[in-house]
Amino acid sequence: MSLSVAIQMDPITHIDITADSTFVLALEAQARGHTLWHYGPRDLSFRDGKVLARARPMEVRRLAGDHFTLGDSAVLDLATVDVVLMRQDPPFDMAYITATHILDHIHPRTLVVNNPTEVRNAPEKLFVCRWPDLMPPTLVSGGLAEIKAFREVHKDIIVKPLFGNGGAGVFHLKPGDENLGALVEMFGSISREPLMVQRYLPEIRQGDKRIILVDGEPMGAINRIPADGEARSNMHVGGRPVATDLTARDREICAAIGPDLRDRGLIFVGIDVIGDHLTEINVTSPTGLQEVARLGGPRLEVALWDAIERRVMPTGG
Repeated sequence: MSLSVAIQMDPITHIDITADSTFVLALEAQARGHTLWHYGPRDLSFRDGKVLARARPMEVRRLAGDHFTLGDSAVLDLATVDVVLMRQDPPFDMAYITATHILDHIHPRTLVVNNPTEVRNAPEKLFVCRWPDLMPPTLVSGGLAEIKAFREVHKDIIVKPLFGNGGAGVFHLKPGDENLGALVEMFGSISREPLMVQRYLPEIRQGDKRIILVDGEPMGAINRIPADGEARSNMHVGGRPVATDLTARDREICAAIGPDLRDRGLIFVGIDVIGDHLTEINVTSPTGLQEVARLGGPRLEVALWDAIERRVMPTGG
């Protein structure tokens, strides 16, 4: 059975086809005979009770410099398609939240991946706080006194914006660093949001493991090693991906959170684990599919489309 699939994403002209997870999801969908549509978040509208997108039919191919073809634009009623992949990059701001509210009007009759209500209810640095026993010691606060008290106990800390992404704005403050007050003031001048403060985990030098869960089940992982002199492991700031296996602790973490993810309709999730600690649950636009495959792991886009098709075609089509 061929499905109609609309992909809400950033401009396809700008993606790196050797790394982009949305690209391989589109390739796999096309290989299965599904029809693809492309539109951006600003092309999404709500009018007279209908969720509409000014979309263009799309074909994709793994050919650098010629990786897509887009047809003529048309106003697409998203209630008439089978699947919407919400895949634009964060930040998780009011524009992102508004898009989830609009897509709520069609889900689950049109399957939105991930469930827009639960994406909205699962901001990545707050959602993980539902499992405090799996996390390092953590404080969420905008109060300097509270942050200083936390630091007094834990000494070596990480400070990061609550709704940041890609490692932006993450600071490692070692004991004796005199910049905490100025840093909190700087964040306060930019945003009214609280900060997340965590005990620094020296295990980061051995890597920050990204584990991909499909419908609540761990399916593959990579380990991201931070560059020398860098506290962040994100690959766009020099982190180096290496092959890895799941430890018993990794599986324990996944078993604890997996059923909740599945029940919420969070089909494609990437979690971050440092040492024995869960640090983030990424549900907005998880990445890592191509890196897992490149390092000898499975093609997780296959498992993802299997999971999506089970939900859309529960009797097998």
